[in-house]
Amino acid sequence: MLSAKSKTNALTVPNGLRLWFIIHFVVDITFAIPLFFIPETVLGIVGWPNVDPLATRLVAAALFGIGTESFLGRNGSVERFQGMLNLKIIWSVFAVMAIAITMVTHPLYVNVLTWAGLVIFSFFLLLWSYWKLLLRY
Repeated sequence: MLSAKSKTNALTVPNGLRLWFIIHFVVDITFAIPLFFIPETVLGIVGWPNVDPLATRLVAAALFGIGTESFLGRNGSVERFQGMLNLKIIWSVFAVMAIAITMVTHPLYVNVLTWAGLVIFSFFLLLWSYWKLLLRY
């Protein structure tokens, strides 16, 4: 019988997961660039009621950081992927909760961007959870 450490060492990172890390990088950077550099313009286009450029740029900074780590870590070990998946799952859980709470408590913020964010973060939460479970066995 293999110990947990031996099982982890015996696992390899599937190419599909490595590909999803690259896709995640592209998605994060695609949203981060305009949110960081022209937050008022981007949020104005979708009719965002109140633009806080600092909060918007902080979200963009998180997207830059997590997305860039996805790209930099795409060739890492199973152990590195498990750590990155933990971070992505935690980020996605709280992003989904934040969006859902805001949609319920502040209907003024329910628009196409809010729905898109909820769908995208929910998708990635399910995707990262799937891969996390797959890497356990």
